[in-house]
Amino acid sequence: MSRTETMGLSRRGMLQSSSCSRLMDRSVSLKNDNVMSNSGSAKVRGSLERKKSKSFKEGGESNPSCLITEAPGSIAAVRREQVAAQQALRKLKTAHYGRSKSTLTNFNCSKVVPLIHPHPQRCSFLTPTSDPVYVAYHDEEWGVPVHDDKTLFELLTLSGAQVGSDWTSTLRKRHVFRKAFMEFEAEAVAKLSDKEMNTISIEYKIEMSKVRGVVENATKIIEVKKTFGSLERYLWGFVNHKPISTNYKLGHKVPVKTSKSESISKDMVRRGFRFVGPTVVHSFMQAAGLTNDHLLTCYRHTPCTLLTTNL
Repeated sequence: MSRTETMGLSRRGMLQSSSCSRLMDRSVSLKNDNVMSNSGSAKVRGSLERKKSKSFKEGGESNPSCLITEAPGSIAAVRREQVAAQQALRKLKTAHYGRSKSTLTNFNCSKVVPLIHPHPQRCSFLTPTSDPVYVAYHDEEWGVPVHDDKTLFELLTLSGAQVGSDWTSTLRKRHVFRKAFMEFEAEAVAKLSDKEMNTISIEYKIEMSKVRGVVENATKIIEVKKTFGSLERYLWGFVNHKPISTNYKLGHKVPVKTSKSESISKDMVRRGFRFVGPTVVHSFMQAAGLTNDHLLTCYRHTPCTLLTTNL
């Protein structure tokens, strides 16, 4: 091989090696570019996510749906709705109880109405399904001291009439009893004849035995008035003219009769009254306020006690 050929081959080898080195350098630079581009995009994504989280924190709950794009019905979406509902409820409570400064400035103090529970706690014998007439009787009359002779006569009659029935049915017929027995005017009722009593029994659908009992009680009331001056003085004398205030916490602890009702019943039977057993008399005492048997947990216990102390 000549010298010229040898020099050509060596020059060709150098060219090939240089081209190879250039190719290698180019591939390395491309890799570096890829790494830099990937890191750059990662930095961009990170900054975007930081901006998104920052804007979400700044915006709070004003418009979270535009920042988070979970699919409707997903766990994240449901949880987000629950949190929003809890926050809304917290705001309502804060606004109602006046613990927020903004609510105090936005509302006029003269227009604030105190919160009153629409369903006060009553005695346990009343339930959510109790008749409104019975509830009104409990709230307005039961346990309130009565000193009017005509009202005492009426309550004594109703207490005897509810034997074998119930207070709700008896209270619903209250206007019937008032009409039948001349608004419980004892002197007028005592003058009723047998024929008139029979007419009352048929017209007002009251048992004849109970009609006769009311007429006989009216006669005895007249006799009591002659002795004591009034029915009120006679009946209230058994409790020294001061109502008995009990402190029962549970409904089943309230007795159906007491030693006091037994002593009153015994004296009334001796005087000729009818339908005045110990249980009836105790029911009458509760109705006429001679005893305050409202439970301690009942909202009517304290008012009736105050009526007792103010007598």
